[in-house]
Amino acid sequence: MQSYRLEEFGGIGKLAMREEAMPEPGANQILVRVRATSLNRRDTMILNGTYPLTPRAGIVPLSDGAGEVVAIGNGVTRFAVGDHVTGSYFARWIDGRMHPGVVDQLGCTLDGMLSEYALLDEQWAVRLPNHLSWREAATFTCAGLTAWSALTGAENPKPGQWVLVIGSGGVALFALQFAKLVGCRVAAVTSRAQKADRLRALGADVVIAAAETPDWGIKLREATGGIDLVVETGGPATFAQSLIASALYGRIVLLTVHDQNGKSVEIPGAIYQRSLVTIGRLFVGSRSALEAMLAAVAAHRLKPVIDKVFPFAEAREAYRHFQQGDVFGKVVIDGA
Repeated sequence: MQSYRLEEFGGIGKLAMREEAMPEPGANQILVRVRATSLNRRDTMILNGTYPLTPRAGIVPLSDGAGEVVAIGNGVTRFAVGDHVTGSYFARWIDGRMHPGVVDQLGCTLDGMLSEYALLDEQWAVRLPNHLSWREAATFTCAGLTAWSALTGAENPKPGQWVLVIGSGGVALFALQFAKLVGCRVAAVTSRAQKADRLRALGADVVIAAAETPDWGIKLREATGGIDLVVETGGPATFAQSLIASALYGRIVLLTVHDQNGKSVEIPGAIYQRSLVTIGRLFVGSRSALEAMLAAVAAHRLKPVIDKVFPFAEAREAYRHFQQGDVFGKVVIDGA
């Protein structure tokens, strides 16, 4: 079979395709024929050697992928041959709170999905909704679950409340879709005005182009009365404006704390001292959260936004396209 591996870290040139022996599932394992995968920001950080969790040398990259079970090992009870599945980002995190024993991630410390076949413990996978294509199904594991967790955390936003999303990457667009699904109003900040109509088509009620309105925080606060939940994917470049835009008792889920140059998020004291905003963090989510999200996706027949699709042989080009940053939705790689 064909697999990509990261023999070293430091750039796209380190991503190598290999011919490998077909694995056979052992006890409690399933063999998945991977039909599509997708990229996330963490995958480029792993590639470039800047990810906070140390990757295993020679890892098969990518946490996100979808495929069908083609063989099962002894003792498997959760799946049968022919089932459509995706992997769980934190493979060992089944439910409850995160702890050090469940930090292993597909595509980082455990072999991921950028391969013709993936060998997974049956506990590391979940079933997929049947209304999704392979390409669509391959996009939810990281960005989708992160957005879902931001919206279903300690304080769920109520119908009619305002949610702010930043940019047009996977997390932002999933957060927009999930927020509308639960009846929230959505404000979106985009780098370029040309994307405004596409964001409105997805349901955004207010759209601001940051290039035209760099101090967008006060404008959003005036337009909405204050944002109740910010899904903060912009990091240092946008955090201060997100804080300004927030309602007095708003909540900011901070997903990006550094930019690509290493600059960290800073809390502007003069602004925060006038606020009772809660700032929180999250790390994607557990397998049970992934199952809950996919149940909602199935019930509402929700479909993700896909920016561009690349063939398996052009995985490096997919990385390059993703890294240039001007994407609208998910970047997908077809199976081999």
